[in-house]
Amino acid sequence: MSTENGSANTNGNGEASAIKTYPVAPRLAEGAQPTPHVGPDLDSYKAAHAKSVGEGSDEWWAEQARKTLAWSTPFTTVRSGDFSTGNIAWFPDGALNVAYNCVDRHAFANPDAPALIYEADEPGSGRTISYGELLSEVCGLANVLKGLGVRKGDTVSIYLPMTWHAAAALLACARIGAIHSVVFAGFSAEALRDRVNDCECRVVITSDEGKRGGKSIATKAIVDQAVKECPKVEKVVVLKRTGGKVNWVEGRDVWWDEEIAKVPRFCPCEPMGSEDPLFILYTSGSTGKPKGVVHTTGGYLLCAALTVKYVFDVHPGDRFGCMADVGWITGHTYIVYGPLANGVATVIFESTPVYPTPARYWETVARHKITQFYSAPTAVRLLRRLGSHHVSGHDLSSLRVLGSVGEPINPEAWEWYNENVGRGQCAVVDTFWQTETGSIVVTPFPGAVPTKPGSATVPFFGHTPVILDAMSGKASALTFLLAVYLTSPQILEGNNVEGVLALATPWPSIARTIWQDHARYLDTYMKPYPGLFYTGDGAARDADGYIWIRGRVDDVINVSGHRLSTAEIESALIMHKGVAETAVIGASDELTGQAVYAFVTLKPEFSYDPNDEGALTKELVLQVRKVIGPFAAPKKIYIVPDLPKTRSGKIMRRIMRKIVAGEGDQLGDLSTVADPSIVDVIKRRVAGTL
Repeated sequence: MSTENGSANTNGNGEASAIKTYPVAPRLAEGAQPTPHVGPDLDSYKAAHAKSVGEGSDEWWAEQARKTLAWSTPFTTVRSGDFSTGNIAWFPDGALNVAYNCVDRHAFANPDAPALIYEADEPGSGRTISYGELLSEVCGLANVLKGLGVRKGDTVSIYLPMTWHAAAALLACARIGAIHSVVFAGFSAEALRDRVNDCECRVVITSDEGKRGGKSIATKAIVDQAVKECPKVEKVVVLKRTGGKVNWVEGRDVWWDEEIAKVPRFCPCEPMGSEDPLFILYTSGSTGKPKGVVHTTGGYLLCAALTVKYVFDVHPGDRFGCMADVGWITGHTYIVYGPLANGVATVIFESTPVYPTPARYWETVARHKITQFYSAPTAVRLLRRLGSHHVSGHDLSSLRVLGSVGEPINPEAWEWYNENVGRGQCAVVDTFWQTETGSIVVTPFPGAVPTKPGSATVPFFGHTPVILDAMSGKASALTFLLAVYLTSPQILEGNNVEGVLALATPWPSIARTIWQDHARYLDTYMKPYPGLFYTGDGAARDADGYIWIRGRVDDVINVSGHRLSTAEIESALIMHKGVAETAVIGASDELTGQAVYAFVTLKPEFSYDPNDEGALTKELVLQVRKVIGPFAAPKKIYIVPDLPKTRSGKIMRRIMRKIVAGEGDQLGDLSTVADPSIVDVIKRRVAGTL
């Protein structure tokens, strides 16, 4: 099932490697049923990509928009603006409604077709919701929101567990033109409070409790605590998930089911301009303050639909299984909007990959005949470690495409995924994208692009990635631009390079701004490299022109696909009464990709028992869990007398990164360290000899 590329196959540093190149998977090869959307070889992809980035790219995008989406007002202008001004707009004079595109048109055509496959936490207790049923629930909740005074342009915060109602809540907001702000239900009350206040919403949607891994999660209690400090919140809509007892605030709290029983089950769709905001989604930034990334209606929905269609080779009747949480961008695009825009069934997975056994994913695939499976490398590595016997014995023959998302997947995990889950028959698509891109940017194309374990391979339609010299900011190669990419033998010119990844041309689903802070948007994405979109990720391009993502180059840590700001975690630690100063770094972790490590100095007046340092570090971990959430908890905290700093007081985090990575003998020039002795102390603390 694989071929060795030998010395011709090199990594981004130009060094020979033993990475295998896998040809197009048997279930996606020419003649397979259904016929792949792109194929049968790399040349067919190149020709299709050329149309999307060449001189006629506006016509290409216009054609895709007209045949993919239903427009209430047809557009006449395809795009305007550029990176230098940050005023990008797509289909600006067109109008449409996202809920109509994702629900109504499919419900009218076939109301009994499955829309949502709700795989509840307890096996066997979920259900399948048809497009007709989804339309009824979305309309009912939309009318409830209107009755609570929500209007076009208002914001609604959603803090829900992974039930099928979460998708209905997003779509209900979209139906009436409200801007939804989904907050991952693992965030603390403090983190929820900050996000609710930032977007100034008057209505919060939550549940009595959540269920995950057999445990109950007190979502309503967390909301109650948060909104005590949210003066603009007037109403809290509560879904009955478990029936557990909750605190009730008369006049503010209303039950979802009781309110929906009072209203009609049809609500007209609000016509939305293509550039009207659809949602705000908060993501970590290097400054510590979360950024409210704003996505708009037409361009976002188009790219969500197209990437589901082409990256996952989705056809009518497919059953799309994305195992993410709706609280993150992956859940927005690849659980809700992308699959439903294509009219296929999409899985809402409430549980964990190991509950009640490590076979849960594969039981779900076999039970529902899932055709595409999309998960994070963290889950793949965890299940690999637990043993392939949990996979064997399950009928996975329905699968055609396996996806990876959130962080680069290591080749060993890729191989296990391919051999044990795909059984050598499926395409594996290692996808690169971000909250800010809205949809997939770099990816293999099933049916056309041979794959290399660990490489995101080639750009999606309409994208022109460039590798930048991080020092000069100049593009060192533009090999994906049309003239170079399709030219031979110049195809290897500029390859074997590594640097910072940027994107050279705007695309429809690019985030338009940061909520109420456009200057920060420009400073973060447009100004570092004028005329380009700065991703904040490092990347390499190998001898074959394939892209390899190297991870963040800024102060953001990627833990199990969750982007965490080091500054945000440092701010949480510094709130502890005993902490004077702290430095947080990310270090490689076999399971989670990266893990959080923290170095902490204490205030002179703070006393604690050095013989029971574990009690203090436990307090500090709980402090992070309280302020941000459990997923941000440091893996290790070191109490140190000082931090390595320059003479001007700047903390030298690179030293701590190298020490934790086991490279303490390769620290380079330490002449700028104000107190070199502290470096040896930190080495001994990490080694456990002090």
